[in-house]
Amino acid sequence: MQFKQITGQSAIKQRLITSVNENRVSHAQLFLGPEGAGSLALAVAYAQYLSCEDKQPDDSCGVCSSCRKYQKLMHPDLHFSYPTFGTPKESSIDFIDQWRTAFTENPYLSLDTWRGYLDSGNKQANINILECHQIIKKLSFKPFESVYKVLILWLPEYLDKQGNALLKVIEEPQPNTLFLLVAQNQDQILNTILSRTQLIKIPCLTFEDVKSHLIAQHNQTETAASEIAYLSNGNMTEALSMLQQDAKGYHVMFVQWLRLCFGNKGLEVLAFTDQASKMGRENQKNFIRYGINFIRECCLISAGAERMVHLPVQELETARKMAGVMNIAQAETIITELEKAHYHIERNANPKILFLDVSLQIIKVLNLKIVPPGNHYIPN
Repeated sequence: MQFKQITGQSAIKQRLITSVNENRVSHAQLFLGPEGAGSLALAVAYAQYLSCEDKQPDDSCGVCSSCRKYQKLMHPDLHFSYPTFGTPKESSIDFIDQWRTAFTENPYLSLDTWRGYLDSGNKQANINILECHQIIKKLSFKPFESVYKVLILWLPEYLDKQGNALLKVIEEPQPNTLFLLVAQNQDQILNTILSRTQLIKIPCLTFEDVKSHLIAQHNQTETAASEIAYLSNGNMTEALSMLQQDAKGYHVMFVQWLRLCFGNKGLEVLAFTDQASKMGRENQKNFIRYGINFIRECCLISAGAERMVHLPVQELETARKMAGVMNIAQAETIITELEKAHYHIERNANPKILFLDVSLQIIKVLNLKIVPPGNHYIPN
């Protein structure tokens, strides 16, 4: 993978390239960034740049023997370690073919996506002691073809105490051995490992980064790309997942819902709840998530911070009108109700009862100025 294939993150890319060109490559580095920021892809591109036989000023050449092997994730000096869901007798090498396929198809890999490639159901993810021993073995040899031997450890959060077995190989590696950890949650990493790595913080992608990627790489219209980028909140993994769903029309549907509630139109609200209950769980979650984000943008407008709002022109105009009939206290209460709804949808709540209950709470807030106490959802 080349840096140019990764969306955004120009400052991080430049920092990594500079570290190579100035010979300041730390032997143990932690790429820390939220899901969907591209941390894993950046680690692979960095490793490819280190091993490239004809480095360009801003990227690997992509055509030398080393780059061609890296693009297939089959270079003899490139190794991966990642969580698995099997028995203690299984390690990452048992699933390397699935790993190569998963990363090639989607460099913005998430643990749930990876779980799907292994058909592992609800089994718990972990990096076991056998895997730690395999890592030590892999890193005990000198580089075979390239200047550097690289091991990329994805999600070290899933290392239990057995991860301490890696301390010696991290502290005293073989010459030209590079240990790259790619993590999402710093608090869940063993402190003994964390203290021995150089931290590289990867920020989440911007709205424009995600939108441009969807238009250029996935042939989305500007309107559709804007809506998905808005919903994903900088998470490319989430944005790509939405492409597989019916992610269009949330704005029209959500504003219609608010108008029905504001008008206290009981029969039409019932018809809406019936329609929403048939959307499917993922679309229901995305619809609610859109509503939460939209109401928050209305709050920004009400607070005089419209310059911070990221909405297409038509949706921005609607948000201005909504801000005129809904104060910040009402908006915050509606957001709370929507967040509760999202929580229950994830736990397979009865969608028809749920959307009806939320509708009644919104009607109270917009018409009777009543702030609903507690959680009114009636369980299935």
